[in-house]
Amino acid sequence: MADVDHDEEPHLLEEDQFLQEVHSFSFWFEAIEGYLEDRPRGYVETLGEPTDSKTMSDADRDQLITTLCNYCVGESTALEASSGLVRMAPNNHSRIFLATQVADEARHLEVFLRRLEMLGVTNPEAEVEARAASGLVEFRKRLLDLVDQGDWEAAVFAQNVLLESMEDTVFKFHESVADTITQQMLEGVVADERRHLGFGENDLGRRLAHDPDGRSRLAAIRADLDPLVLASFDSVYRELGLSREDQPQLGKEYLATVERLGLTT
Repeated sequence: MADVDHDEEPHLLEEDQFLQEVHSFSFWFEAIEGYLEDRPRGYVETLGEPTDSKTMSDADRDQLITTLCNYCVGESTALEASSGLVRMAPNNHSRIFLATQVADEARHLEVFLRRLEMLGVTNPEAEVEARAASGLVEFRKRLLDLVDQGDWEAAVFAQNVLLESMEDTVFKFHESVADTITQQMLEGVVADERRHLGFGENDLGRRLAHDPDGRSRLAAIRADLDPLVLASFDSVYRELGLSREDQPQLGKEYLATVERLGLTT
């Protein structure tokens, strides 16, 4: 969970600059140093907790628990997939970056599980399993299958473009309406998602630039996976109390990324 500018666009860096900066432990540690020092539990504890499980309505608390449970599914999926991608990465730069992403995803999962405990959930693992959206569970299976098959390009697309884009969009909206503690947790997570998305787009952009067959293959995979993630995060918006007509455009940034990669159908 990094304390950096949300407007940062890692995918716009030149290849050499990207490899030297984003694919390095020093870049990663500088990005996360602030939250490790100031927010060891994901939020500024000296501010207290003005909106906690004792002051929330039962309905608001229940909605937040369901939302956080699905965030945990997404983060645990990314944690497992990232660790698998380390082994199959095509070069050491990518291995180094993915090692930092594994740590990021573990941290995200940790703070979301801790938030569930703060809301009075006595068995977060069981609660996550019980409340997980079916589409997100199926996406998890598909992504981990791609990792198990050793399909680097498809797995990087599914995780670092599709999943990270959707999480970035939903987390940023939730951050704008959340209680203080959840807002601070999401603020750090969003900054990390931007870095992960930048890696996916930068890596795939170089690979697909002169590979029309590869673009066609990933476009087909995208068409298969899109509905699962879109439906899952659409349900998260509903848990946040938004009607469909009031929801922000869920995939605007994701669709822009897909277009830059040439994966439109």
